[in-house]
Amino acid sequence: MEQPTQPSQWPQPPTPQPPPRRGMSAGAKWAIGCGVAAALMIFALVILAIAGVVSAIGAAGQYGGLPSGNVALIRVEGAITAGGGAGLFDSTASSERIVGQLRQASDVDRIKAVLVRIDSPGGSAAASQEIYDEIRRVRDRGKPVYASMGDVAASGGYYVASAAERIYANPGTITGSIGVISANLNLSGLFDKLGIAPEVVKTGEFKDMGSGLRPMTERERQLTRQLLDSIYQQFVSAVADGRGLSKPEVLKLADGRVFTGEQARRLKLVDELGGMRPALRALARRAGVRGEPELVELGKRGLVEVLFGDTRASAPPRLGGLLYDRLADLVARGALASPER
Repeated sequence: MEQPTQPSQWPQPPTPQPPPRRGMSAGAKWAIGCGVAAALMIFALVILAIAGVVSAIGAAGQYGGLPSGNVALIRVEGAITAGGGAGLFDSTASSERIVGQLRQASDVDRIKAVLVRIDSPGGSAAASQEIYDEIRRVRDRGKPVYASMGDVAASGGYYVASAAERIYANPGTITGSIGVISANLNLSGLFDKLGIAPEVVKTGEFKDMGSGLRPMTERERQLTRQLLDSIYQQFVSAVADGRGLSKPEVLKLADGRVFTGEQARRLKLVDELGGMRPALRALARRAGVRGEPELVELGKRGLVEVLFGDTRASAPPRLGGLLYDRLADLVARGALASPER
């Protein structure tokens, strides 16, 4: 007869359990992925819808669909560049766009004058010249153009301002910087340390001048200096012509230094000290506008301005944003109605 099994004198180890499953199941991952994809699609549709609204508003500004007014406001903000701008979120002062706005202001009969608001450190010399020339054409057609300087109106920003009949600046505005600069990086020393040997094939001696792959030769420095001197003389002549000064008078100030608005007024680079509102009132009187001037801003509006309106203290009352309720609009207009010194 089989004897019963005696219990072991040693404790038995517990039965091993399978490790807990970590992470999400494939079904959960699939569901989350679908949710993220759907959210991205909705976001893209919203952006496309906003872009359509912005384009419509920009087209309205371009073709005269903005509210009627007798003084046009044109902004030159950011770096001055040639061409039509980079798109919806472009923050540069595109010469092609600004010239188009100036032409519109010149062609619309109800607009009697143009106020150019400048807040720019400069940029392309050719683009600045295009805007300068168009301002002079507007003036030649009998419509006065005043310039109002914001924080900065230097280099190309001052180039543009000098085309106006009168220039207003705040005492603390940074302006001037009449000069031309070209800066290139010489990376040849860094390439030597990294063991990089650039190979260049060119059809002319100066085709790779200023590329940064090698030091410039003395002859290349001379050519660059001649190029800059030509642009510099154009800059000085434009300022002298626009400001009614002689070239020697301008040359004394055209060494690249900047001035405050207060200093610039003493040096005859600026006519009056004051912000945008005093410039607007003086311009309206100059144009023979009776009563309170009605300001209309031409050109594209930024995405934030389209949605929420412009609540900057320096901005005049105008159309609020699409998502800006009536109460906020009234508050903003009340704040903007305060007199400016």
